[in-house]
Amino acid sequence: MPEKEEQAFKSGFVAIVGRPNVGKSTLMNRIVGQKVAIMSDKAQTTRNKIQAVYTDDHMQIIFIDTPGIHKPKHELGEFMVKSAYQALGEVDAILMLVNVEQKIGPGDRFVMDKLSGHQVPKFLLVNKIDKVSKQEMQEFMVDIPEPELFDEIIPISAVEGANVDYLMEKLAQLMPEGPMYYPADQISDHPEYFIVSELIREQLLHHTREEIPHSIAVVVESMVPDPDQSHVIDVDATIIVERKSQKGIVIGKQGAMLKKIGSAARLEIEKLLGSRVYLNLWVKIEKDWRDKGRALSQFGYKADNY
Repeated sequence: MPEKEEQAFKSGFVAIVGRPNVGKSTLMNRIVGQKVAIMSDKAQTTRNKIQAVYTDDHMQIIFIDTPGIHKPKHELGEFMVKSAYQALGEVDAILMLVNVEQKIGPGDRFVMDKLSGHQVPKFLLVNKIDKVSKQEMQEFMVDIPEPELFDEIIPISAVEGANVDYLMEKLAQLMPEGPMYYPADQISDHPEYFIVSELIREQLLHHTREEIPHSIAVVVESMVPDPDQSHVIDVDATIIVERKSQKGIVIGKQGAMLKKIGSAARLEIEKLLGSRVYLNLWVKIEKDWRDKGRALSQFGYKADNY
């Protein structure tokens, strides 16, 4: 009997785009099976192109979770949008997410317009189908503008995983033959310092008032084994705010808010690192840092390739 031909390994890059807060990070975390991007109900949570890596026996797909495409209001916003646009020119397929609970509006149409010039397979993912009835779902599908722009429209639930396996099968068919770009056990191209800073920022988004979220950055200063306890990792991080009033909100009465944020973040960091963690947080004021190139670079939002 002839030997069975070995299946060629495939690899490729897929961009996940959409206006802010449609579930892009949730989908990426679902696909790789671990948190690599923070999730929040506040818009514009993602600030960097976060690459998540999915690997199985036959394929590796690098997912680029772009910052939500929006009209920028400051230098940080310009960096976020430029980052999203760049991702579209580097991939083998594009996934655009929309939220089935919200009618397709100017923001979605703006993103669709940006996709029209890209000659790669494009999928429209109608997310959060677990939140609506079948009739509401059908009504939404009928109202989708320019459905011909997409190779396929796929209803999904990033939270529950509905149709995510089907999506992965479609992507597997599209990926070209290629190398394994990352080790099989690696799920992100970002260093642990970055992911730890994002986990802290996630808890800040969850616990602080509306005026805080887009005014904060987190810088991990050090992450080293405890000199007295080898199974414990000491993490020192600084929270950057723009105004004295914001510093007061983050710290809270007698430090209560900062303690709450630190406790919640520590649990997430321990899951990531697989070790006990001592987390030390400080709060620093850097006025108008989002409009200062030096500060943006220092806090990780500028790089040579953007």
